[in-house]
Amino acid sequence: MLLIASLIFLGILLMLIELLLIPGVGVAGILGLAALVGAPFYAFTRMSTGTGIVVTIIVLVLIVAMCIYILRAKTWKKFETDTVIDAKVNDESASLVAGTSGKAVTRLAPMGTARFGEITCEVKSEDNSMIAAGTELSIVRIEDNKVFVKPVNN
Repeated sequence: MLLIASLIFLGILLMLIELLLIPGVGVAGILGLAALVGAPFYAFTRMSTGTGIVVTIIVLVLIVAMCIYILRAKTWKKFETDTVIDAKVNDESASLVAGTSGKAVTRLAPMGTARFGEITCEVKSEDNSMIAAGTELSIVRIEDNKVFVKPVNN
């Protein structure tokens, strides 16, 4: 009887590990399922049919209880990330205005990095053309934190 109880406990523990810690069809899940099937099998073959039926019912009730516990919303709330990311890309572009001059730090193909005074930000070529690094640029417009530029000589 101790072996049956141990198999049931080990099976439930391995299934919980598989479901909550290392999801997927892995060794823990297969071993847990084998232990949960092995307990009633052992009870039927080594003990009586009545004991086998009782062990099977106990295993089924424990599996249903485990599934209900795991599928409850509060159980999954403990595992989910609830941090809110409110950072924005190109926040420094908010202090830029159209007409500001700067220099391309990287090649714009059509996006790249440019420096305007002390502010370095990601920019996009207004006409989607390639602009070489080191080219003097001028800001044409800023829309939704996207800075559109054109070469100064154009």
